[in-house]
Amino acid sequence: MASRSLAGALERSRAFQIRRKVRMWLWAYGFLAPSLILFALIVLYPSIEAFRLSLYRWSLFGEKEFIGLANYQRMVRDPLFWQSLKVTFIWTLGVVPWVMVLGMLTALALNQPWLPGRGIFRTIYFVPVMTSVVASAFVWRWLFEPTFGVVNWILRQIGIVDPPGWLASTTWALPALMTAGIWKQVGYAMVLFLAGLQTIPRELREAAEIDGANPWQIFWHVTLPLLNPTVVFVAVILVINAFRVFSIPYVMTSGGFTYLTPGGPLNSTRVFVLHIYDLAWKQFDFGYGAANAIVLLLMIMTVTLIQLRILQRPFEY
Repeated sequence: MASRSLAGALERSRAFQIRRKVRMWLWAYGFLAPSLILFALIVLYPSIEAFRLSLYRWSLFGEKEFIGLANYQRMVRDPLFWQSLKVTFIWTLGVVPWVMVLGMLTALALNQPWLPGRGIFRTIYFVPVMTSVVASAFVWRWLFEPTFGVVNWILRQIGIVDPPGWLASTTWALPALMTAGIWKQVGYAMVLFLAGLQTIPRELREAAEIDGANPWQIFWHVTLPLLNPTVVFVAVILVINAFRVFSIPYVMTSGGFTYLTPGGPLNSTRVFVLHIYDLAWKQFDFGYGAANAIVLLLMIMTVTLIQLRILQRPFEY
């Protein structure tokens, strides 16, 4: 009799635990539902539709023609595809390391308790992040104007008789754009690194100082390993932004001056998103533009996974 009542109690307990878990799952998914629905409507559904559209030939004004993977085969033979891919990788390799290094150095400097006016300097360095990217690009376009721009005026004052043509030069146009991109993002990286630095207990650095470590050893053996999650996050976000860059190249290389053409001169600044924009909204080749967009999505996912795999390893010191 006792064993039967014990078995019944255990059965009721298991049933209670199951009901409790079901209620917890329902509450969890109830809270997640708005975000999941928003993600499905804004990200998932458009991505699926973009892939479906990439299998068609469609110029917006005519009927869709199913062509399978022909758009992807065409991409491999398209020199502009490879040019835009090359420019995007150069942008990424030229902008992301500089932003991370300058953001880290600025954060380390502004994290020092003895520095007067730290709040003012933090605000000044963060102002470019809050500034409209279009307005910033217009200002930088005038700064790099070959004849009347401030940059070339300064170069002439220091003795450079024939300064670069900047946005009119296939050699110097991309470095000029990358300078604007670095300036725009350093404050963003600085704030994230500063937040990470302030989570590191000061006692650890003081203990290292007592043990005789110099500032470089403290940074390399104490600060950087503990800052690794922030470094991973900043690197991933900056690389994604680099692959998605559009506004600065588009604004700085279009309109205003006769020598400017979007992505020019001679496609030397044709980043990948600008290439997609040109295909879809200027040539109205929506199927081919969608195929390029899918490739961009796959590239971002692949590079992000590689970064996470490499950067999230335990820091060796």
